[in-house]
Order: sequence, then structure tokens, then C-alpha cells
Amino acid sequence: MTILRILLTRPEPDAARTAALLTALGHRVLIDSLITIEPVAIGKPPAGPFAAVAVTSANAVRVAGGLDQLAFLRSLPLYAVGGHTGETARAAGFSNVITADGDAAALARLLASRIKPAARVLHLAGEERARDLAVLLAPAGIAVETVVLYRARPAAEFSAATMATLSSASLDAVLHYSPRSAAIFIALAEQKGLEAEVIGLRHLCLSEAVATPLVALGAKVEIAPQPEEAALVDLLQS
Repeated sequence: MTILRILLTRPEPDAARTAALLTALGHRVLIDSLITIEPVAIGKPPAGPFAAVAVTSANAVRVAGGLDQLAFLRSLPLYAVGGHTGETARAAGFSNVITADGDAAALARLLASRIKPAARVLHLAGEERARDLAVLLAPAGIAVETVVLYRARPAAEFSAATMATLSSASLDAVLHYSPRSAAIFIALAEQKGLEAEVIGLRHLCLSEAVATPLVALGAKVEIAPQPEEAALVDLLQS
């Protein structure tokens, strides 16, 4: 097996979990989280009733699990965007978790097949979202109330270790998990004049949306066949 030198840019604690997985496979991993998750105060809890809770981010459900004013939501069915988010929801105290196939469109289809028209769904989310769940569910007649639980603060620059590995061409691949972190990665590379070094790397992306900023730069991308980490790691090993 080829040992790869891999950069992870996703936020903690997911970065540490992924790094442990890749290290166990024999790879060398550098973590440089380009986004820091910051909880947002929500004030009074949202007024129900809700037929279900929807989450498109593990970060949102982590924050929700620590808020006493949202404890009443744990009795509701929770629809998670993918397997990792579903596991995080169970760890946060949600017992009735239903998992979609990995993206917001799949989550919307699942909700539309399970929730009656005119029902209300509570979407726990971050400030910035790639897709609007309310728009996706509007044709099904399902109302969505969104509660913002966190913001994602972008890094101002690469770490010294990342600068050194990029400048010395001692990196093989970068794993990209979100469109925003991919865009931040490119912006920081351009800021330091490292476009040529970045274009020469393997860029493995969780979805086509994640790959879009990298394609615009001219980088060669590889897209996981399903928007799940297991598929991304399989792609890395291929």
C-alpha cells in the first residue's frame, strides 16, 4: 500500500476523528482546520409543535445536544443528512434517528416521503448553508423553521506546517468536505502565491458542490461516488 501525505482542513472534532482513521490505514496526516465552529446564542426555544427535527450538519446537532432549552426536541424523530450526522445525533441524546443518503436533496426527499403536508419541521443549522431546506420542501407542502446554532469562522492563514509542506511539495493529497472550506483553502493558497503547488495535488471531494471551487482554479478533482466519508476514504485508497 502506498503511504500518502494528506492534509485535512475540516473543523474539529471531526478532523481528529478522520485523522485517526487515516493514520490507522498507514497514512501521514496533517490537520489544519480552516474553519472554527462557534456556537450562536438562540434566546428562547422555538415554538412547536414540530413533526420532526432535521439536521444537515453534525456541528448543529452537537451544539443542540448541549442546550437545555432544546432538550424537548429529543423526543421527536430526527432526520439526519448522512451517517456521520446520524451517529452524532445519537451521541447527543436523540434516540429516533432516521438517516438520508448524504446531501440536502436526499434529506428533503426522505422528509417528503415520511412527513405529511402542512406539518412543520425544525431545521437545526449553521449561519451559512449550501442548500435551503425550506425551498427544497416547499413543493411537498412542508413548512420549515430554521434555527441557527453555530457560525463557521474562516482561518486567516494557513498554519506554518501547512505552508512548509505546500512550499516544499511534500504533500500528496487534500481531503475536502465542504464547499466553503474548499473555497477558503483556495483563497489562502492564492494569498500566498501557491496556486501551482495546489493544482498539482490530488484533491478528493465529498461531492460535486465541494469540488466546484477547485475546478474553477484548474485543479484535478476526484469526487466520492456517495457523499459519505467512507466513500471518500475508499477513493483515496484506489
